[in-house]
Amino acid sequence: MTWHVAEEDLRAYAQGELTPPVLWSADTHLGSCAHCREVLASVSDPVALDAGWDRLDAELDVPERGLFEGLLVRLGIADHTARLLAATPVLRRSWLAAVVFVLITTVGAVYTADSPTLFLALAPLLPLAGVALAYGPALDPTYEMAVVSPVHGFRLLMIRTVTVLSTVLGLNGLATLALPGYGLRALAWLLPALALTATGLALTPRLGPVLAPSLVGGVWVALLVVADASGDGPLAPFTAVGQGAAAAVAALAVGLLFLARDRFDVSYRSAV
Repeated sequence: MTWHVAEEDLRAYAQGELTPPVLWSADTHLGSCAHCREVLASVSDPVALDAGWDRLDAELDVPERGLFEGLLVRLGIADHTARLLAATPVLRRSWLAAVVFVLITTVGAVYTADSPTLFLALAPLLPLAGVALAYGPALDPTYEMAVVSPVHGFRLLMIRTVTVLSTVLGLNGLATLALPGYGLRALAWLLPALALTATGLALTPRLGPVLAPSLVGGVWVALLVVADASGDGPLAPFTAVGQGAAAAVAALAVGLLFLARDRFDVSYRSAV
């Protein structure tokens, strides 16, 4: 090769001051000329060069934000919190699609049977299942990462719980709007849903993130079966007395959950 880039042009190139078309020619030539690359290295500022490599490494190492994570960051949520939420299994499209399918099916069943009982019975179980899937070694694929993160176990649980509840309760609320003929009766699932979810969380430190919600869900189903067999009127959980009892259970479970908050770190980290 008989032609090389002039040293002053290489200095300008290193400082980002070389302009086209000389810049384009230098770019092409440097790709095939070891001599000019050596000269460029000798005239470049080593501090600026190292800083450039550090910036490049940082850009390559930072994982690309997904649509949901990017939306959370734009809403003002901290990067590390947004990443933990984006990794929550129940916020993925497969789970959300399953919830939407179940709700559409039950709303259709309500119109077929002319009774909201099936919807009211099923709707409280969806938040309970969502929270159960959001945290725990058996169900969360990012559990080990969450355990070693500098976040208190109870705080992580609450962050994910609030997000999951907001999502699932929002979907349940939209499904409720499809039942305008039943008025406020169509909202009778809300207090039982809060009671079941809070109770499942309160029992989690003792029974674990799988057994606790499973037991609570089983008790709910058994209660509905007994209530259905006891008469032809509205099921007991959806009467005024039943709603009051659900509110009391929810309040009691929240209090127990607060008292047991420090046990989440011990019980969850020992499960790894």
